[in-house]
Amino acid sequence: MKIVIYFLLILFVFLGGCSQRKEQRMIPVKKDIRINPFGRYSSTFNDMNDVHLSSAMSLGINPIHSREEAFDLGEALCQIEDCDYYSIDSLSHSIPFLVPKARDLLDTIGRNFIDSLQSRGGGSYKIIVTSVLRAENDISRLRKKNSNASSNSAHRFGTTFDIAYSRFQRIDNRYTVADAQLKHLLAEVLLALRKQNKCYIRYEIKQGCFHITAR
Repeated sequence: MKIVIYFLLILFVFLGGCSQRKEQRMIPVKKDIRINPFGRYSSTFNDMNDVHLSSAMSLGINPIHSREEAFDLGEALCQIEDCDYYSIDSLSHSIPFLVPKARDLLDTIGRNFIDSLQSRGGGSYKIIVTSVLRAENDISRLRKKNSNASSNSAHRFGTTFDIAYSRFQRIDNRYTVADAQLKHLLAEVLLALRKQNKCYIRYEIKQGCFHITAR
């Protein structure tokens, strides 16, 4: 009997130690990542709606009236979904479709963000896409909710998407990085692509996102 009790006591101590070590391993490491200053967000990313529209009309589809029409356009549109590079938010006024060039741009942004974060000693996050293709009836519903929403939006052409800058998707529990630093890193990634003439970008204050159109 004493041997059994002694064995159970050792087992309890061992399992308790394993549990504590597991909890310690799960505590994320706080990281301060290096950022490269570039100025004010609003003045750096200030491409107006007319240039977004011009590029969207050149590269995109003809606006669709209903969401169902998106499924009939075949290879003209690519459906996007959660992947290693980004997460799709709950879309209430848009559907997850982009023209191939815009889809490739989104992939590049997501991949470059993760690569840049890891190269600076961080990780554990990816970007969140908050708005994509809008059908005409989506825009009508949105304008009933928000009278300031544009009826002449580049989102109608499948070339344009929004990426949140105030929240990011955690993908593991290794690190914590301040949202302000993640936002700045995302902006650096976008600025580099904008300088390469890959896209137009507008910093949306009220919506908490970067409004991006492929070019």
